[in-house]
Amino acid sequence: QVQLVESGGGLVQAGGSPRPSCAASGSRLSARLMCWYLQSPGKQLELVASITSGGTTNYADSVTGRFTISRDNTKNTVFLQMRSLKPEDTAVYYCNADYWPHAANPGAYWGQGTQVTVSS
Repeated sequence: QVQLVESGGGLVQAGGSPRPSCAASGSRLSARLMCWYLQSPGKQLELVASITSGGTTNYADSVTGRFTISRDNTKNTVFLQMRSLKPEDTAVYYCNADYWPHAANPGAYWGQGTQVTVSS
């Protein structure tokens, strides 16, 4: 079973630049797509950024130009480099990995999330 473990969150001052990471284990192959989502209190999950196995990226408008998603396939790890953080970026950030239907471990998997709190 695939397991995702996020780390690197915490309390950061506005304008800070943390770099949460998400390490995947339990899969022999790289995920088709890896994503970062956020969830603010009382709100639904929102897609922050995604990256394909080939390195193609996509970003939400709110983070374009500030966040950078990347992945290290040799280590099965995805990163989210945050920059110029704002208080409204405060949320729990979740990692998601999606595998091809024909894979030994098909479907989507979620991490437990890492809290990022941005202070003014």
